[in-house]
Amino acid sequence: MRAGLLSLPVALALALLAAPALAATIEVTIDKLVFSPASVEAKVGDTIEWTNKDLIAHTATVKGGWEVTIPPKSKGKVTLKEAGAVDYFCRFHPNMKGHLEVSP
Repeated sequence: MRAGLLSLPVALALALLAAPALAATIEVTIDKLVFSPASVEAKVGDTIEWTNKDLIAHTATVKGGWEVTIPPKSKGKVTLKEAGAVDYFCRFHPNMKGHLEVSP
């Protein structure tokens, strides 16, 4: 083997270590005015996707932050851009609450 060249297995292992982790899609269901699960752990880059099973529209709203409108019998999603704890609620039904723990 020539100096400076890596063997194929070593090169593949290094490529896998350097590859970014795949982002996940985390599903939250809305049914009967409830976010389920109410608390979710995620990472920056993950997507939260809400599925609204109710016959009325909802939102996932972070006060001073983002808002996702989720029509009846439909889906809405957001990709998480920063780490931290985030509480969200439905702007139309403020008693509906959820929590996200977003790690780097």
